[in-house]
Amino acid sequence: MTAPKAKGMGGFEDIRHSAASNNVRTYGAALLAAAEADERIVCLGADLTKPTQTVAFRDALPERFFNMGIQEANMVGAAGGMARTGDIPFAHSFCVFITRRVYDQVAMQVAYPNLPVKLVGFIPGISTELGVSHQAIDDIALMRALPNMAVIEPSGSEQVGSVLVAVLAHNGPVYLRMALCESLPDENIPLQPFALGRGNVLRQGRDIAIFAIGEMVSEANKAADILAEQGISATLINMASIKPLDRDLVLHAAKTHRAILTAENHSVIGGLGAAVAETIALAGVSARFAMIGIQDVFAEGGSMAFLLKKYGTSADHIVAKCGDLLGR
Repeated sequence: MTAPKAKGMGGFEDIRHSAASNNVRTYGAALLAAAEADERIVCLGADLTKPTQTVAFRDALPERFFNMGIQEANMVGAAGGMARTGDIPFAHSFCVFITRRVYDQVAMQVAYPNLPVKLVGFIPGISTELGVSHQAIDDIALMRALPNMAVIEPSGSEQVGSVLVAVLAHNGPVYLRMALCESLPDENIPLQPFALGRGNVLRQGRDIAIFAIGEMVSEANKAADILAEQGISATLINMASIKPLDRDLVLHAAKTHRAILTAENHSVIGGLGAAVAETIALAGVSARFAMIGIQDVFAEGGSMAFLLKKYGTSADHIVAKCGDLLGR
């Protein structure tokens, strides 16, 4: 199939303009703007229209909105069929339901035929009060393991528009890991660019490089502020493109810093930390290295602030781990 072409407009640059340049900071608004520019985009849901921010799409383009009910496996199969007819399907559910629950369908009907199906999951990691049944602590590991599958987790509303542009431009399957947006986005945060296979250096330091994704970018930034007060200079990298990974940036950081730390709202097994560690090890680069993430446990439900502290992924834990790596 060919790359997305906006009907009756100037091609993909029009989607770029509407989804990113005009301060689109919510997934729902970005998806609708893209769909209004490209009639091939269809939206599928599993009875989670409001939590997946697809209400606006449903109301504006009802003929291209399909509520499949609570049957994610059939939804993914239908998305694969739609993609074969020339559509660009965006299939939505919670992260754990659109990955672990329907893994065989994703593998056989999306990844294997390398179709441009975009799987969009909400509630990543432990960021829910609903406990184990709704916590996706293994989804990155699952989706990273699938050939052809790109895996992306934006840092927040400031990166949603540019991420959606890249997702549409990628002529293949994508797993997009999204945080729930329960409040209006902060318009004061500068918009962030995104390119598949590239990381964004948010602050430059010399002592330790911190690679973070999703909600952990904010925690890592807080940690970098605290570290600066302690005389430790930290580089912070938003690694929203988990697969493909920016290997050149990882290796450069490993060679130019005293230590490397990864931070993710995911198990330390198979996620961002594992991808960075594999890259460093396979290149034969020696580096002090550690991971912040969920250890090999199932987590309980609770507020995000409580869970960050309980499972060792808060800014304070990042600061402490950096100190350990640097021998402080």
